[in-house]
Amino acid sequence: MAALNVQSGKDVEEAHLTSAINTTPLVDIMLVMLIIFLITIPVALKVVPVELPNAKNIATVTKPENIVIAVDKDENVYFNNQLVDYGELRGRFVDALKKAAGSAGGFPEVHIRADERVRFQAVGRVVLAAQEAGVPKVGFITEPRNGSN
Repeated sequence: MAALNVQSGKDVEEAHLTSAINTTPLVDIMLVMLIIFLITIPVALKVVPVELPNAKNIATVTKPENIVIAVDKDENVYFNNQLVDYGELRGRFVDALKKAAGSAGGFPEVHIRADERVRFQAVGRVVLAAQEAGVPKVGFITEPRNGSN
């Protein structure tokens, strides 16, 4: 015979159910979030006070040893006004660097003149070829804008 424990009416009144929400985990999470925000907000708001210069277009002086690369809207590349293929561009940069290493003028700079309608990928290939060849300085030549833009 199996024994079965059934509570009587008196025991049921003593063991009533609690229907209140336990807010302890909620308070713990809110305190952790408050601490995180108190630590991170001052770090995010710290800015070094600096006065930025006004942009002015300064005309660059192209030295004879500098290399001028032009990229037209059809993605044709010109190395010092001579049409070249992308494949031979890196070799031309290496040759110019070797030639400049023998002279006292220093390494040449590469100045890129790109049409405003050309895709960035075409200009990126020129920059990559210059980087692979070890060109120390690459710059972009632009036209100054009118005061209205």
